Amino acid sequence: MRRIGLVVNPIAGMGGRVGLKGTDGMVERARELGAEPRAPDRAVRALESLRNRASEITVVTWGSPMGEDEATAAGFEPTILGRPDGDRTTAADTHRAVEAFVAEDVDLILFVGGDGTAVDVATTLDDGGGTIPILGVPAGVKVFSSVFAVSPEAAGRLAATFEDWERREVNDIDEEAYRAGTVRAAPKGVARVPVDGELQSSKQVMGGDVESLARGVADAVEPGVTYVLGPGGTLQTVKDALGFEGSPLGVDVYRNGAVVVRDANEAEILDELGPENVIVVSPIGGQGFVFGRGNDQLSPAVIRDCDLEIVASREKLESTGVLRVDTGDESLDDALRGWVRVRTGRFEQRMIKIV
Repeated sequence: MRRIGLVVNPIAGMGGRVGLKGTDGMVERARELGAEPRAPDRAVRALESLRNRASEITVVTWGSPMGEDEATAAGFEPTILGRPDGDRTTAADTHRAVEAFVAEDVDLILFVGGDGTAVDVATTLDDGGGTIPILGVPAGVKVFSSVFAVSPEAAGRLAATFEDWERREVNDIDEEAYRAGTVRAAPKGVARVPVDGELQSSKQVMGGDVESLARGVADAVEPGVTYVLGPGGTLQTVKDALGFEGSPLGVDVYRNGAVVVRDANEAEILDELGPENVIVVSPIGGQGFVFGRGNDQLSPAVIRDCDLEIVASREKLESTGVLRVDTGDESLDDALRGWVRVRTGRFEQRMIKIV
């Protein structure tokens, strides 16, 4: 009988689609902008995948929005070890949940959130001397650590079937610096994680000559078309080639030689879409994610209304191998999967598979 300790950060990822690039200290602002909880649905997807692959599973969890609701919705009868202290959940609630899981000697801690939640879980284990493996269900805006499965479904499969673990790093990014346009990552610890090919790698910063591919994007721009330009260093070079200073870690909307919206959220992007629209994005180096990591403003509604252009240096593609998507919409993810052309230079393209 495998015992799973489940903890959900119910506010994880809420800042993504409304353009806040994180939720730390920004929950009320995210709600004001119309943000909806993202983590509960992704938790249920992971738990349904887990239940479909293993009949002898016991789930112990924290009360109401931190796991109880999600486990019940997925068909489990969870054991509740405690409840949040107040109406709003905090990192302290996560710490208490992990401490309870250690006392219960669970086989795996399955957490739902982003890098901040990963740090909370890992540091609590470090402080308490725990040696329990952990596994992340990706649900935050920042999901750069190597302790996450590539999708909720993959997390469920791995939680049900893993037989061994390996040490992997936990990182977090300074959200204030991130909102200001700087990726300032710092290692926060090392955790035991189940071994599997469906774990993502840590974010890597890869070098490469992207000026030529940026020039190729600029040359191909057509009047009347709305271009939705994603975040990251490669796209910053594209924005430079188009002649404007973009938001380095945000999404900018460009049309007819001018920036229409800088650092746009989902609603602002949707308002500006016209008859012809193109999303230009670059995968995260070392991970290969095109959607679902740091660019949640590019929501399923936005993606469905746009053509897609992917750009990446040859070095980045060689380090990545395949591309991945995690939009939160399973039917859209399925539609995006398959072979795609990626611009690697001014004229050069390469075929690579979205898996």
